[in-house]
Amino acid sequence: MGGSAMVGRHLSRRSVTALLAAAPLLPAAGRAAPGLSFGLTPVFLDNDARLLALMRRYFERRTGSPVRLVKRRSYQEVTVLLLAGQLDAAWICGYPYVQHRDRLDLVVVPVWRGAPLYRSYIIVRRDHPASRLEELQGDIHAFSDPDSNSGYLATATLLIRHGRRPGTFFRHVFFTYGHRNVVRAVSRGLADSGSVDGYVFEVLAEREPDLVAGCRVLRRSVPFGFPPIAARADSRATGLLRSAFLDMEEDPVGRQILALLRLDRFAEAASSLYDTIAANARILALAS
Repeated sequence: MGGSAMVGRHLSRRSVTALLAAAPLLPAAGRAAPGLSFGLTPVFLDNDARLLALMRRYFERRTGSPVRLVKRRSYQEVTVLLLAGQLDAAWICGYPYVQHRDRLDLVVVPVWRGAPLYRSYIIVRRDHPASRLEELQGDIHAFSDPDSNSGYLATATLLIRHGRRPGTFFRHVFFTYGHRNVVRAVSRGLADSGSVDGYVFEVLAEREPDLVAGCRVLRRSVPFGFPPIAARADSRATGLLRSAFLDMEEDPVGRQILALLRLDRFAEAASSLYDTIAANARILALAS
């Protein structure tokens, strides 16, 4: 699908209201299911069965309840389930968090390389001649998700500040629904450039160097608050999950999870950590 048709499909309050009305029809509905349900969106660990098994084992032992890990293709699907009360908590992106933080509790934030921060990267093919953003005009550009800060919002607002729009600046844009897929698209020449989570890119460079070998980083953004663990403000599980995340680095299984994720630990943080993302969300909303 072309640029102007795809750009701007973020999770607006209007779209959430419509989707919430249909929430009881969603296949993952499980409001009455026993135990705890935790939502995950696809990042670099899409098929990491070991990680998922460790997470279930750890959280079941720490909370004393069965734990259901719910994976969905997009941030929108997970956010709607969370807001509808069909998930107790979820690992979401900062962009949907700031759009709905009046209804969400910030449970914990991952700490990576000593801080609860990460950056958005604009990557290009290894042989791409560009050295500046302006030289990407006319590219085929891969975004991750319409509700991703690093995989869409950061680049979109950067262009808006320069008087441009993604759908006209780039020749063609598409969403891959996964940061790993953005890297794959650029590396394989399906896209000339892409917007990707810098944390995911760096971890992929460690774990799958062949995958990133065909790419290089053209631009790194300012730091943003790391994608948070969030729960509905009325969730019964917030305290249990917060304690489990905060204690992860003291537990043998928890340390295995952190090692696989390449994270230092999880920590509490103030909602203001996401004010930079909120400012960008306002810029995009005004330009839409």
